[in-house]
Amino acid sequence: MVSRVIPVAPFDLVVFGGTGDLARRKILPALFRRFLSGQMGDTSRVIGAARSEMDAGAYRGFVRAAIEEFDAAAARDRAQLDAFLERVGYVAVDAKGSAGWGELAAALTEGRVRAFYFSVGPSLFGDLAQRLHDYGLADEDSRIVVEKPFGRDLDSARALNRGLARHFDEHQIYRIDHYLGKETVQNLMAVRFGNMLFEPLWNSQYVDHIQITVAESVGVGGRGEYYDRAGAMRDMMQNHLMQLLCLIAMEPPAKFDPDAVRDEKLKVIRALDPVEPGNVVRGQYEAEGDKPDYRAQVGNPDSATESFVALKAHISNWRWAGTPFYLRTGKRLKARASEIAVVFKETPHSIFGEEAGRHRNILTIKLQPNEGIELGVTIKEPGPGGMRLVDVPLDMTFAEALGPDSAEFPDAYERLIMDVIRGNQTLFMRGDEVEAAWAWTDPIIAAWEERGEPPQSYATGSTGPEDALMLMHRDGRRWREIKP
Repeated sequence: MVSRVIPVAPFDLVVFGGTGDLARRKILPALFRRFLSGQMGDTSRVIGAARSEMDAGAYRGFVRAAIEEFDAAAARDRAQLDAFLERVGYVAVDAKGSAGWGELAAALTEGRVRAFYFSVGPSLFGDLAQRLHDYGLADEDSRIVVEKPFGRDLDSARALNRGLARHFDEHQIYRIDHYLGKETVQNLMAVRFGNMLFEPLWNSQYVDHIQITVAESVGVGGRGEYYDRAGAMRDMMQNHLMQLLCLIAMEPPAKFDPDAVRDEKLKVIRALDPVEPGNVVRGQYEAEGDKPDYRAQVGNPDSATESFVALKAHISNWRWAGTPFYLRTGKRLKARASEIAVVFKETPHSIFGEEAGRHRNILTIKLQPNEGIELGVTIKEPGPGGMRLVDVPLDMTFAEALGPDSAEFPDAYERLIMDVIRGNQTLFMRGDEVEAAWAWTDPIIAAWEERGEPPQSYATGSTGPEDALMLMHRDGRRWREIKP
């Protein structure tokens, strides 16, 4: 099965921070893959913009090296890569001054979609928005894309929203969260709202609990300075896991429309109960062999920043009252794996007796590394000897179920960038949604800062601190095993 490519209108995409790590690793390779698919027309262009003084030829060399490093298979088509690079330009600009803005204005083409990707730190969002306005680069049909972190608390998020709103309407602002661009995340909505089988059971009457896990096997790497200011709660829980929680818990929107979907997500966030201090666990990874511990890796021997956080949340509405949501994320864990597990209740009465054991149906949405959906069902174990029950998976790993061409589905950044060009905001966060998420997160952070408790140590390659296991054990439940 091959994904159908929907052409987009001709566009100029300006990537501020065009020489940065995100552009190099994700944005530029994603654009090249969309070019290969035929989605980026002959007249569409990509313009890098950054402080570095270089000409267009030097920037094309930078782009070529990035694509060869991070998408080596695609880069083997030299003719196509050369053709893509012909559509790439560069302008040196000063985000806080006047240098380069006239040249950037001259480089843009009238009468086409204009998108401006802010692949820079949040401190520059307001400056860029101001200069786009001052130099007449943006019109009412232009779009801006802003990366996380969108603030570090409610006050800063509100300030960022106000700064962008001075020059852009909400429908022009695309707050990107790449998790929402994953194929399986979108399939979650298809499974829920496109199948009569699941939606009637998607509530507290039938669901025992829900687990959301985003585990990473790597440490903070080169992001140490940023990460030590943010921590797992701000870097992952407040945005990525919050968005997954919203999609799994929201009510059916009236239609698959950007504001209808985001209205329902916002209702979930506003229905979240405050989290009690005893329902939050924080951790920091220890050293292992030649791998330094967290504090050594970030260069801060006194750091009290968490590289792991787990918590239990409740949603106070009719659908989910009494159903716990367990969320965890961390670095240097046993494996790289992200999944959502909907754990259904046991049957009210087993006709097979105690020897048959206890069994549950579990719907697992696997986000990475192998995207797919798995439903665990209980069947009779084959063979003589009575009615012995065993759990088996009904597996829909995309690469197996849809054929080898399913691996060619666009990745998250490809899909989201093209959605920006199309003007589709369904998979992007709205300003009030971001603020509501911070309003829920801030008291959790404030509570542990007030207590002054350091994060618990946990072994590299483990599943996190022991207290994270107890978070579920005391409720008579268990975390699912972290496995790739």
